[in-house]
Amino acid sequence: MKKVIFVLLDACQYEAASRYLGFLEHMIDYGQGAKYKVLGELPSLSKPMYATLLTGLPVYKHGITCNEAGFKLPYDSVFSLCKKAGGVTAAAAYSWMSELYNHAPFDHLTDRVQLNSDGYIDHGFYYWEDTYPDSHVFAEGEYLRNTYQPDFIMYHTMAVDEWGHIKGAGSAEYCNAVSMVGHLLALALPKWMQDGYQVVVTADHGMNELGIHVGTDHPQRDTPLYIFSDKVETGRFEQEYISQLNVAPMLCRLLGIPVSKDMLQELEVKFR
Repeated sequence: MKKVIFVLLDACQYEAASRYLGFLEHMIDYGQGAKYKVLGELPSLSKPMYATLLTGLPVYKHGITCNEAGFKLPYDSVFSLCKKAGGVTAAAAYSWMSELYNHAPFDHLTDRVQLNSDGYIDHGFYYWEDTYPDSHVFAEGEYLRNTYQPDFIMYHTMAVDEWGHIKGAGSAEYCNAVSMVGHLLALALPKWMQDGYQVVVTADHGMNELGIHVGTDHPQRDTPLYIFSDKVETGRFEQEYISQLNVAPMLCRLLGIPVSKDMLQELEVKFR
């Protein structure tokens, strides 16, 4: 099994990523990774897409139809498949990840730190305030990575989504949140790659200028997909959309583990 870091930038629309994630764009320009343009599934909401991104299932199949749906998914995910293959999983993420992949409902008093869990995420730090700093998410993720050496680990940030709701996409605050998480990635990515990790960076959904995401227009649906792996052809593949349903089986293929029977079997991502 080859290790993978999965970075989920909540509500980072494709256009904003392309304009403000300067270091990632530099890496693509110099042939160090691949970039795709993803058409997100509907509804363009967080919790439904947290389920879709990691199970590879559309919403009508996995049943997380809105943010208020609160149950542990009964379907295979990248977390469960990694564990079945003998791997170790970890996450520094929003509390809804714990609900979907470990147990629900999330208890703020007891579930903040879950180490050696019996769920699909072995080791996790979970936050629930949308104002939780991205820098803290990265610091907690690094603690988990360095302490437990997970095969699959998620870093899930929220500042872009928070400022998008307050000020709208295109605002100085939203764009600055994208650029600031880009600084964190610029510090971390070289170290991760040096340590032998493959790295995938994407978003669950976008955001429109009114601070809304749930619907069908491109600012709400379009997301970036950056892949840094020697298993994937490098370059820009942004002329056409690929489906968000590619993400879960792609992560499995990067890890070197079998996909579930319900995931896409033929991927639009170009592997070597």
